Amino acid sequence: MKITLPRHLWYGNTDLPIDFPDDWDVQVCPMKGAELPALTPEQLKESILTPIDSRPLSELAQGKQSAVIIFDDMTRPTPTYNIAPVVVEELLAAGIPEDKITFVCALGTHGALTQHEFRKKLGTEITRRFRVYNHNIYENCVEIGVTERGTRMMINREVAEADLKVGVGIVTPHPQVGFSGGGKLILPGIAHVDSISHYHLEVEAMGKETTGMGKHQSNILRDEIDEAAAMAGIDYFINVIVNGRGGATHIYAGSMKGAHARAVDKAANHYDTEPFPAGKDITIANAFVKANEMVIALLMGILPLKDMTGTIVIIADSPEGQVVHYLIGRWGSNYGGRQYPVTAIPDSVDLIIMAPYLDKTFGDWFANPERVTWTESWNETLELLKSRFENGARVAVVPNATMQYYRKFSL
Repeated sequence: MKITLPRHLWYGNTDLPIDFPDDWDVQVCPMKGAELPALTPEQLKESILTPIDSRPLSELAQGKQSAVIIFDDMTRPTPTYNIAPVVVEELLAAGIPEDKITFVCALGTHGALTQHEFRKKLGTEITRRFRVYNHNIYENCVEIGVTERGTRMMINREVAEADLKVGVGIVTPHPQVGFSGGGKLILPGIAHVDSISHYHLEVEAMGKETTGMGKHQSNILRDEIDEAAAMAGIDYFINVIVNGRGGATHIYAGSMKGAHARAVDKAANHYDTEPFPAGKDITIANAFVKANEMVIALLMGILPLKDMTGTIVIIADSPEGQVVHYLIGRWGSNYGGRQYPVTAIPDSVDLIIMAPYLDKTFGDWFANPERVTWTESWNETLELLKSRFENGARVAVVPNATMQYYRKFSL
């Protein structure tokens, strides 16, 4: 059996062919919205400029002297290069001077983007015309208040001082806040490391049972995000939903809570996995849109296994390696950020990671990376699997294991 998986989102969006012995029982389990067509330029513009629970962007921009556009980083598939020109056109038409429009990348605790990455994310024309800044979690943040749960909110100064604030982000299932997008651009996106640390450690501990993949309602971390984002005063949010290739299929724009709620309503079914795989010996979990955060694929890999015991292959085809992470990353031989280590490989799992661009630090998000078996090609991986399953195997293939989810486990 031959299957084609998506690979290299930011490097040509190409194909990865894989194959299995004909006598193996292989089930491909995509997300429901994988094959939906991307919006046309006309549809995309209309969606951006049709507000939900908000005045139109053009009206919000009237009389403003400066504007900032906040956008997510290369760990997210958001096609901001198609969205930013529409936003800029509205701001300029409203009279905001071109040299008073800036962009800030909501890195959270991820490493800074290079100019080459800014061009990928925003397009060459935007980077030529406008100043684009990385958020700095350690400096140039200003305090805007304290949340009910005690988070002292300090945010990016460039954002805080702008007259008009616009956010552009992706909505996908998230292992902690239920679904990304909306106010997550603010906390942790453009917050100070102390604010982020309190949110991730102290606030989550107040209600950890409310958090989890796809758990949106009454999620303590989402409630904290919404409160913090309201303090920041973001005027207009643009929430994007994408297909299996990262193309924007839906956009919900407008108020922070209203637009995001509409996006989550769509996302809950859109990213759900169908068919749901169960009772498998092997899961092939392809880390496509977030190949540089491949650890997320572990959860998608373990749930299909019989009694959550068996072999997981994470395909982490990431030319840039794993993203720099100041909170959960390893920063020395046996120490790391304030939340290091974030997870461990369960004893019940035989984990193989196929990393064509393998480096020594690739598994450092795991507390026990020594348990990983590393491969660098599908041929090498398949030979290893065949040696372990000589009598055949029941296999689930999850094409977008860092974006789709199993809705039945979030209800």
